[in-house]
Amino acid sequence: QLQLVESGGGLVQPGGSLRLSCAASGLTLDSYVIGWFRQAPGKEREGVSCMNSDGSSYYADSVKGRFTISRDNAQNRVYLQMNSLKPEDTAVYYCNAQFRVNNYWGQGTQVTVSS
Repeated sequence: QLQLVESGGGLVQPGGSLRLSCAASGLTLDSYVIGWFRQAPGKEREGVSCMNSDGSSYYADSVKGRFTISRDNAQNRVYLQMNSLKPEDTAVYYCNAQFRVNNYWGQGTQVTVSS
């Protein structure tokens, strides 16, 4: 069965860190563009970061210097290291994998930044 499963979300204080993980099954991620998106209450889903199959990565301005995307092709996993978290980072975070016409989403993991 083809699926992406996120984990690692939770409640963290401002300035704290979290590491999100996305495990893929039924597909091999090494050829895919992988990315992380987020959706806050009442807002549209937005792109946070993505990484091409060649390892080049891109970040939204709001997270540059704080978040780092990575991939482990051997483990078929994608990660998002989030440091210096702010309350405005609170959202449901989704893993995404795209290759040609194929576009897959995980179910999301909640990240809440609050004191």
